Amino acid sequence: MRADLDDRTHLAERTDRTDRTDRTDRTIDPAAAPIDETEALEAGLDVLDAPTRTTGPRARRVLARVGPPVIAAAVLLLAWQVLVASGLKPSYALPSPSAVWASLVEQLQQGSAQRSIVGSLRRAAIGFTISVVLGTLLGVMLSRVRLIRRGIGPLVTGMQSLPSVAWVPAAILWFGLTDAAVYAVVLLGSVPSIANGLLAGIDHTPPSYRRVARVLGAGTFAELRWVALPAALPAYLAGLRQGWAFAWRSLMAAELIAYSPQLGPGLGQLLDTGRELSDMPLVLAAILLILFVGIGVEALIFGPAERRLVRTRGLEGG
Repeated sequence: MRADLDDRTHLAERTDRTDRTDRTDRTIDPAAAPIDETEALEAGLDVLDAPTRTTGPRARRVLARVGPPVIAAAVLLLAWQVLVASGLKPSYALPSPSAVWASLVEQLQQGSAQRSIVGSLRRAAIGFTISVVLGTLLGVMLSRVRLIRRGIGPLVTGMQSLPSVAWVPAAILWFGLTDAAVYAVVLLGSVPSIANGLLAGIDHTPPSYRRVARVLGAGTFAELRWVALPAALPAYLAGLRQGWAFAWRSLMAAELIAYSPQLGPGLGQLLDTGRELSDMPLVLAAILLILFVGIGVEALIFGPAERRLVRTRGLEGG
């Protein structure tokens, strides 16, 4: 019995020594791939930082994006039709959706709607492009020169809150009934928003970024080009979007008041024509065209730009 117990004890000791030897060999085996704890940690952090995208059938994703606006539009049309049917306002003051649609189709068939859209978009594109250039330069100058910021910074902020229509009479007196008057109103309405957006983005750049740039030997221009402006891009894009909204509203106000055959067609002139003719369906049709153009610019330009910025910076949510 004792001999059997001794044999089992010796067998267990040999097995334990063999296991320790195998573990030691695997530890010091140069052919075995070493485990880099830093790489494993970085891989885990990358997984946490990586944006997650919603996957699924394309039809379902399109429906999820298009469905809510379509439902909201249907609800508004239904409420509009209910108000018309209630008789709260006479038909010449509150026409039905079908009457407005008929007026819109008539303007499209005559080509006046297309000419008005092209004329307004041409003025808006030229005016907004100039506004982007001037607003960007002004924002950079305000962020770099403290004396100028203290002097005209409050003025720029105050101009942003000033209604654009207030500039129309002055612009007409300065430039007459010309495109220059319209562009002046557009610039005065949109430049402050663009400048303030860029200025806010530069002000909120983390100071550590600038310190690192200086340590690496970056000068003023290099630090602005490679550090401040990229960091300010989200706020700058928001300023551009707001600047476009102000530019579009300023343009409509200028076209409504500064009416002249020399200016050519525009959506503001089309809207004013409906007012002069007491044609409420035409007035509402012009308003819808102005709304649709604004939505189109947002959907085709600013929306994709924002999504791309969010995607490239890894800010997409799941």
